[in-house]
Amino acid sequence: MGDCQNDPLRVDFDRRIKLEFHGANVTSDAGLLPYRELDDVFNLTAKTKELGFIDPRKGKNTQHIFTALLRQAVYSRLAGYEDTNDADRLCVDPAMRQVVGGRAKERAAASTSEIGRFETEILSRPKNTKLLMDFSGTWIDRVRRRKRLKKLTLDMDSSVSPTHGQQEGSAYNGYFGCTCYHPLFCFNQFGDLERALLRKGNVHSAHDWKLVLEPVVARYRNENLDRFFRGDAAFANPDMYEYLEEEDFYYAIRIPANVALEREIGHLLKRPRRGQKQTIVRYGAFMYRAQSWDRHRRVVAKVEWHPGQLFPEFGFIVTNIWKTAEEVVRFYNKRGTAEQWIKEGKYAIKWTRLSCHDFKDNQVRLQLFALAYNLANFLRTVALPKGISHWSLTTLKEKLIKIGAKVIRHAGYLTFQMAEVAVPRKVFRAILRRIAGLRRAIPCAAPG
Repeated sequence: MGDCQNDPLRVDFDRRIKLEFHGANVTSDAGLLPYRELDDVFNLTAKTKELGFIDPRKGKNTQHIFTALLRQAVYSRLAGYEDTNDADRLCVDPAMRQVVGGRAKERAAASTSEIGRFETEILSRPKNTKLLMDFSGTWIDRVRRRKRLKKLTLDMDSSVSPTHGQQEGSAYNGYFGCTCYHPLFCFNQFGDLERALLRKGNVHSAHDWKLVLEPVVARYRNENLDRFFRGDAAFANPDMYEYLEEEDFYYAIRIPANVALEREIGHLLKRPRRGQKQTIVRYGAFMYRAQSWDRHRRVVAKVEWHPGQLFPEFGFIVTNIWKTAEEVVRFYNKRGTAEQWIKEGKYAIKWTRLSCHDFKDNQVRLQLFALAYNLANFLRTVALPKGISHWSLTTLKEKLIKIGAKVIRHAGYLTFQMAEVAVPRKVFRAILRRIAGLRRAIPCAAPG
């Protein structure tokens, strides 16, 4: 009774403890600052107007420019705030205001209503959505082409984004056993998300594969490098093989077993001696032509006999790679890393959070999640010191991004007094030094 609104709170177990609240002077996301530094080095968010994005807003009542709103949409997702409902709190967060830039530095970032209109009314315009889908590729080009690529490996896979209520485009998917969307992803060998496409929940895993793959292939078409593609059995169709062959891609794609294929490996299915104590693995390769194929293609087989099992396990891969069967299988098995990257997108970036009713709005939000994922992956692959280079995106979010800091304003500068817990000063300094080294290597980089 009679407490002043600004008086500290107390707890009964120890009356010496006082609880004060200074939301505008503290932040729990001070680790966003190195990401903003990396963003600045490669001009990732600085030149959106030059790319042709349309901003229909006019008049002096516009609070934040297009670039600032895009930064807020991406960085909030990077920090784990997957919905625009968090914007009312984030708009006064000191770290968010600094990474957003512009008017946000002195006042506040965009509110929930403003960032919501930006995503559902501006970015959802057809031209802006198309440019947003291409934006991940633009970012990858700026980051990766500082060093000449000798090889490109693309992994394509689909995933599930559960839906709730009557969301447009959602449908029951028997494979996943839920009502969902069924997005398609294409990654490169660095874990960068080259392109993402949101699809209705009941489509086949390879549906619209060319809409995802073609723009990626086109970006690298004139590059002098070896090109590789991996995909699971969902992408085993002759149109895919012919397209990859025309584009000079080496590929390894799993194909479903059938009687004709099993007949070709009859010599590998011979039962080993009784009493085996170790798994016996056999490889084989042969030329094969299905009825729907226009030519014979090489098929690689792997057969595994496990102790105690009555029948062997086997699988087939169609490929135009002329290495040993074992090497082809080893190359194909590395596509499992793409599944890991999808899991990181789900759990670290939370890109399954597509809560709008309209399908086009959820398409936009998936692209914003893709940008947040790529920014996180860039820092992991080009800026982390050796001791923590193995950290997952979830670990980076929990230990690096979620650094608490007290913010002190002076006449000409701002001081973030960082909590030195999971990431000590030495490691933080090493990250900033590596980013500074990238800036020196790219003299054309201009401030954002």
